[in-house]
Amino acid sequence: MLLAILAASVVAGAPQAPPVEPPSQGPREREISVLTYNVRGLPWPVARGRGAALRAIGEELAALRRAGREPDLVLIQEGFRGEVEDLVRASGYAHWARGPGRGDRRAGGLPALPGLLRGEGWGTLAGGGLHVLSDLPIRDVRAAAYSACAGLDCLAAKGVMLVRVRLDDGTEVDVINTHLNARRASRAPKPRTLQAHHRQTDELLAFIADHAAPDRPLVVGGDFNVRNAPDRYKYRAEARPYVVVAEFCHRHAAQCASPHAAQNQPWLKSQDLQAFASPAGIDLRPVGVETLFDGGETPSLSDHAGYLVRYRLSFRGRTPRETGAQVMAAADR
Repeated sequence: MLLAILAASVVAGAPQAPPVEPPSQGPREREISVLTYNVRGLPWPVARGRGAALRAIGEELAALRRAGREPDLVLIQEGFRGEVEDLVRASGYAHWARGPGRGDRRAGGLPALPGLLRGEGWGTLAGGGLHVLSDLPIRDVRAAAYSACAGLDCLAAKGVMLVRVRLDDGTEVDVINTHLNARRASRAPKPRTLQAHHRQTDELLAFIADHAAPDRPLVVGGDFNVRNAPDRYKYRAEARPYVVVAEFCHRHAAQCASPHAAQNQPWLKSQDLQAFASPAGIDLRPVGVETLFDGGETPSLSDHAGYLVRYRLSFRGRTPRETGAQVMAAADR
């Protein structure tokens, strides 16, 4: 029964439903919470004991549910192993969508970097490892593998996926999950990994432009592999159609409760990021940030912590869509 429910949740290529107007009566605000979590679901012999760890991560998510603290959505990266199904079953989420598959890497457009470095030229041995778990109904799923890659990252179809979820008032939200090329872990020279990361950033922005609807709120999350890497983080920053949560909360700490707000450039302190964009008529802003599963009370089950962001949606009538700079300026006032 569970597998039937999960399979029904993956509706890639389904016709897009028309945008739904916010309710004319009733609550004008609501919150949505999103957790991004690289679960290190790597296959043997790259990593050992990960099947048991994935099942335990599912139990951690179930414990949040029993406490009434479960995120509305969970964005998973590095879910390469079959035990991700055990994670989903244990977590209690009703809807499950998966990202690009093993055969989805594109040959055209932005081509893969040439050469036969470690992992390159061996073929794609795994899918993208991207999964989205949701308590909200999933209306549509889109996914693409990045054409560019470097080193061992080429063995997986790392890429990007979009799920469109519907809130209980009919409002639809586009949610992006992604995983970009690693640096040292890819075993490729740093200039080569930087070139791959830049090309993947180009593809990410193109994917958002092609698939995220400008009249819907947008949340972006994933493993961006930008820790201590300003050359990666700043690339095409001016072209982003979204505002990075860590930047917003650093600049507007009074509006966004975050334990990282006072850090110097907190967006460079982690591989994991979230970001947001507001359409006409709806104001979407982060109001709280929390780090989960970081080994504080129990041993950490991954080499990443969970990064949870609570967003508030406020309906405000018809106004033009704001750029990232306009969002920041409005919060300054």
